[in-house]
Amino acid sequence: MSDYKKIIRRNPKKRFGKPCVRDTRITVYDVLGWLATGMTPREIIRDFPELTDEDIKACLAYAADKERKIQHV
Repeated sequence: MSDYKKIIRRNPKKRFGKPCVRDTRITVYDVLGWLATGMTPREIIRDFPELTDEDIKACLAYAADKERKIQHV
């Protein structure tokens, strides 16, 4: 997913401006943390039905893009 910018948004009034999924208060960090603890995308969506598979992929794409930018600095 190269166009995560349609899904991942920053709002200074939500979660201290951290990147969130759409207009939710769920951050990219939250999603990555759940995946890191072993939750599957299906389990995350079951617990947070406002999320979709595309949202989870957008979080991964966002993190990959940020990592790529750090490595090129």
